[in-house]
Amino acid sequence: MTKTLTNLATGAILLAGLSAPALAADVSLARFADCGTPAAPTAVNQRFSDTFAYGELKLQLAFSCYVIKHGDEYMLWDTGHAMTMPNVAPKVSLVDQLAKIEVKPEQIKYVGISHYHADHTGQISSFPKATLLIGTREWDAISAPKPAEGVNFKPFESWIKGDSKVEPLPLGLDKDVFGDGSVIVLRTPGHTPGHSSLLVKLEQMGPVILSGDAVHFRENYDSDGVPAFNYDRAQTVASIERMKKILANLKGTMIIQHDARDVGKLPEFPAFAK
Repeated sequence: MTKTLTNLATGAILLAGLSAPALAADVSLARFADCGTPAAPTAVNQRFSDTFAYGELKLQLAFSCYVIKHGDEYMLWDTGHAMTMPNVAPKVSLVDQLAKIEVKPEQIKYVGISHYHADHTGQISSFPKATLLIGTREWDAISAPKPAEGVNFKPFESWIKGDSKVEPLPLGLDKDVFGDGSVIVLRTPGHTPGHSSLLVKLEQMGPVILSGDAVHFRENYDSDGVPAFNYDRAQTVASIERMKKILANLKGTMIIQHDARDVGKLPEFPAFAK
């Protein structure tokens, strides 16, 4: 009888262990201080709204990119402009910024790219040991025999050749990066065919979405605005609606990557939000 009870208790413990979720690692998030030099304020009405919603509004758009620390592992989200980009080039590279906390390029496990435009992909070639996480349709455009105009394919040479690892993310499927629900690549197409945003769940600050270019500035987000140059209007509006519902349900914070007012919600690297 005693042996039977012991066996039952042991089985219950094993079943409880199988059903219990894995403990999430400590997660923190920072914005890099320099991912590109902002251009002068520009009128946004005609280019950034296909309904001409913004009147005489002028904004200075920022360039931003991010680092996520998950336990002892690191992930980059977008890589800003290239150091050789005229006028808007960063003054300090991501490699040099990471050196402030003694992190070397080969220690970056993942680089997540929201989409293929140059202001989000410029320094990815500095991290060839990282696994590239990118939407399948973005990857198809980058690796095409003749990439279309606007597709910044050159920095991806190592991944295109097969020397570096890439994980194309299927349309409609999110990616749980570390397998514990703390960092999720969200499928948010519309700006480009395979555009993604990033959800990071922080213990103290709460959930944060990094927008990529799903939206470009607060007025754009508030009005569900669609830039005239976006790939698909309906997908853009649907992606904005999805992000708003996620943030409402999780009581989270939006970080619009081109809006300095939003970027400033996060501490500047090497400080981290937790």
